[in-house]
Amino acid sequence: MEELLRDCLRTALKHHVTDIHFSLRDAEVRTEMRVRGEMRQLRKQYDPAFFRYLMYRADLDVTNVLEPQTGRFETEVDGRVLALRFAVVSSFHITSGVLRILNNHGVISLSALSAEPSQEAWFSDITRHRSGLYVFSGPTGSGKTTTLYAILDHAAHKKIYTLEDPVEVYSEKYVQLQINEKQNLGYADGIKQLMRHDPDIIMIGEIRDGTAARMAVRSALTGHLVVTSLHSFSCLGAIRRLVELGVPAYQLQDVLEGVSCQRLYDTADGGRIGVYEIMDRAEVRHYFEHGTTTAAFVPLAARLEEAVAAGLVSADQAAADLD
Repeated sequence: MEELLRDCLRTALKHHVTDIHFSLRDAEVRTEMRVRGEMRQLRKQYDPAFFRYLMYRADLDVTNVLEPQTGRFETEVDGRVLALRFAVVSSFHITSGVLRILNNHGVISLSALSAEPSQEAWFSDITRHRSGLYVFSGPTGSGKTTTLYAILDHAAHKKIYTLEDPVEVYSEKYVQLQINEKQNLGYADGIKQLMRHDPDIIMIGEIRDGTAARMAVRSALTGHLVVTSLHSFSCLGAIRRLVELGVPAYQLQDVLEGVSCQRLYDTADGGRIGVYEIMDRAEVRHYFEHGTTTAAFVPLAARLEEAVAAGLVSADQAAADLD
């Protein structure tokens, strides 16, 4: 079974994949990987015994597949130790398992995030601040986590603590805490713990509810630099979402230093690049004072049209986001 696991992981590493999806139904297991944003089924077939082996390795209860469970473990593949997380959830007919490789990410430079020098400079400037809140938004799969970790890697000389649910990317450069409600480690307690360690930067993985939103703002109000992500389709949508989650607008106006919204596209040379809409501190202040953006603000659609015109992104890829 362990060799089967290594073989599966070799395939994932070959295609730079972080997530392997298993769907168990009756005596069949369907295995897929997301490659370049598309789900592709593996030719090699795995059986329910292999699924149960993954649960065993992750220290999950193999007799109880009806309850959502998540566990972590490590294994060695060709001399490389991989940190893995296996999450299981069941519906009426299908049990779904996702095996994530937590450390299958190389160091990503800020210059690789965007083709715009001004945007690279904005990313770099974030790490020079000592306090404030930066929010990185976009839909699922748009590269928000990659952007966050690229910025953290750029500031690796500082004391960085992360609070995530769950940990998306394993790194030895920072202290990473994972939310665990069963052990009474929620966002409120997690932030309290981090404050005792005098952090330079706090990263909150993703804001999904009011508690996380309020704790992110509270941390920034106490004089810390906080970076986080949020599911949204525009910068203005991200700001409105934070208010909807219960953050007082006056507090947000005080601490919000910048917001971005992004999409991720394949390039002609086989790479990937982000297209970003950005609101800096001046733009954020103008919005709170006047309820609208300035004439200098460039929305995501316009940024995307520029990327298509420059040949960085194909018109076919951009079509859905330009509609």
